[in-house]
Amino acid sequence: MTGRSLASLGRLDVGCLRGVGAKKRAALSDAGIETILDLLTHYPRRYLDRTAQASIGDLRDGEQATVVATVKRVTTRRTRQRRSLVTVDVFDGSSYLRCTFFNQPWRATQLAEGSEVVLFGKLERYRGVRQMTNPVVDLVGNRTGRIVSVYPQSEKVGLTTWELAGWIEEALRRAGELADPLPAEWRDPLELAGRSWSMGQIHTPDSLAAAGVARRRLAFDELLRLQLILVMRKRATERGSRGIRHQIEGNLVAGFRQALPFPLTAAQERAIVEVQGDLAGPHPMHRLLQGDVGAG
Repeated sequence: MTGRSLASLGRLDVGCLRGVGAKKRAALSDAGIETILDLLTHYPRRYLDRTAQASIGDLRDGEQATVVATVKRVTTRRTRQRRSLVTVDVFDGSSYLRCTFFNQPWRATQLAEGSEVVLFGKLERYRGVRQMTNPVVDLVGNRTGRIVSVYPQSEKVGLTTWELAGWIEEALRRAGELADPLPAEWRDPLELAGRSWSMGQIHTPDSLAAAGVARRRLAFDELLRLQLILVMRKRATERGSRGIRHQIEGNLVAGFRQALPFPLTAAQERAIVEVQGDLAGPHPMHRLLQGDVGAG
């Protein structure tokens, strides 16, 4: 197994990346990202397919959609109920859209004029103006490409999608080829992609289909890791525990088997041999005996 291991990436502090100073390092820590491995496993929450995104001018009233637009104007005021109201006008080349945010005063700072944003919400009309109320917002900066990864981000700690994407791309370049614990002869029957390819495609996919294939492999790795931990704990418990050895030869079992009105199948015989071996061994038995319908 050649390449860089995930364990080694888990020992590299995320502060080694360009642009991660003390302030951003603290913000990443607040988001649970301490190491390069933490950063690489901070997977996108969704993807923006720029080939399939909706145009504001084509949206119909009541329709939910994702649009990408540029902020043109931001205003802030108080309502009669003393609630903050931030109004943001955006334009995507086809039409204008007004976004209103109640009790979110920080949106005025987040959505600066000239910034590119991804908005998801329901199109409504208020006094003849097309708008979305409290839409989901992602800042993508100048991210380009057909498929753009959108990461979980936090306005409270000041992390944006384009910052995370830039650091992740640098981390992938520095990591290089990743060690893959699954050889090709194991992956092929399971239809699993390689680890390095999957880690790259989950962050910068060539297509949504490629992102799905990558996600399947990385999910398999997480499940395999969990299963190995459980098996290792089980083995440690078995080694440290002393069982009571049972005598498996005797007239009682033999008499019971002779009294059965039917012969045992080959599978039943194998199960009995395995259980007897556990009972006669020095460690406690840890076994689930399952029989299908009609097994007897």
